[in-house]
Amino acid sequence: MSVSGAKLASADDRLLHRDEVEHRTRATGPDARSIGLLVVNVSPQGLMARCEAPLEPGDLLRIQLPIAGETGAEVRWALGGRIGCQFLQPITDPDYVSIVTAMRAR
Repeated sequence: MSVSGAKLASADDRLLHRDEVEHRTRATGPDARSIGLLVVNVSPQGLMARCEAPLEPGDLLRIQLPIAGETGAEVRWALGGRIGCQFLQPITDPDYVSIVTAMRAR
């Protein structure tokens, strides 16, 4: 059966712009253990990170972000050492610009 005229959703179809970063940080996992993360992109709604911890969709994390401090997030997907997280509270515009700037600073 073919699908004509319909657009299929993919990981590349994003409603929100993602800012590319390379920021090392820590998170507290569902078992209260510290987890190392390498954030590779971020938006006001969430982030994608590389992570060696065995996390699952639905896991709740407390992620350390510059400017914002400890921020709650839910793991939405986990695949091959990468995770996608949605922030429990979106980051506001003025704070978001400062956070991305700080993540890009070396």
